[in-house]
Amino acid sequence: MQSRRAFLQSAGAAAAFLFARQSRAQGPAVATVQTAALDIGYEDRGPRDGFPIILLHGFPDDVRVWDDVGPPLVKAGYRVLAPYLRGHGLTRFRGGSPKMAEQAAIGQDVIDFADALGIRQFAVSGYDWGGRASNVAAAIYPERVRAAVMIGGYTVQDVFAPPQPASPEAEHAAWYQWYFNMERGRLGLTANRRGICRLLWQLWSPTWHFTDETFNRTAPSFDNPDFVDAVIHSYKHRHGNAPGEPRFDAMEHKLAARPKITAPTIILHGADDGINKPPADNPAERAQFTNLVDRRIVAGAGHFLPRQRPDAVSGALLELLARK
Repeated sequence: MQSRRAFLQSAGAAAAFLFARQSRAQGPAVATVQTAALDIGYEDRGPRDGFPIILLHGFPDDVRVWDDVGPPLVKAGYRVLAPYLRGHGLTRFRGGSPKMAEQAAIGQDVIDFADALGIRQFAVSGYDWGGRASNVAAAIYPERVRAAVMIGGYTVQDVFAPPQPASPEAEHAAWYQWYFNMERGRLGLTANRRGICRLLWQLWSPTWHFTDETFNRTAPSFDNPDFVDAVIHSYKHRHGNAPGEPRFDAMEHKLAARPKITAPTIILHGADDGINKPPADNPAERAQFTNLVDRRIVAGAGHFLPRQRPDAVSGALLELLARK
């Protein structure tokens, strides 16, 4: 692992290229860095010598979700890094890398991204795919994660266990996953990616009345040529209908044991989450975090919590990082 990490750091540093531009006035620098599997596009704001915070968006979304989360963190002196996940926005698969997006892959991407930038330790926050990636990184590489704000709680999955039916309400909310497990779903996502993604925004955060302008600023990220392959693989793999990458087999077996997360953590749930409305308390979820600082149900937010209540996310990160 150490030799691989040293390779990624040296190769990433040599291959990384920054193209200095601003995404908008006073906006972050946009950059691309190379890992073994990906060219990862990301946004970088704040002092380069500030303690790094990595923010991981979900599906279907992109780095714009963090636009109002980042400024308070930068003001406090932190470096804020927001990468595009595989299959989204500026991130591309390299060479013959398989276009897959299982949980182990997106979790390892977080570590590879940090390695390529020469970052040893960081704080992390994410939701949806980004929440799962945060969980995986913190569980498998505990020495790398100083603090975590887990939006959506503990989402590590045992992909080897036969999927079990959930409540009728939960099964209904997961319709898109069954759709993506069929060839019809692949064809539908290919033909209607923006329409499907917009519908999911509406269903998952029903109290969020976003504008066309807001959606249209993120929608180009769904035009990524790898988007459909990554999304379809993610949802097929988690239901046992697609193989994973062989190089992640050992990690997936570790994750199947649902390892605990030891970093100081605050869990956030949107009170109006349209996929999974959170219970007032969840002892089983709490048990997965050995250093849980708090678990909060955030009013006025659905699944896209960082967009609706960015203050809840930035505030939780600042609270954790202020702890000694």
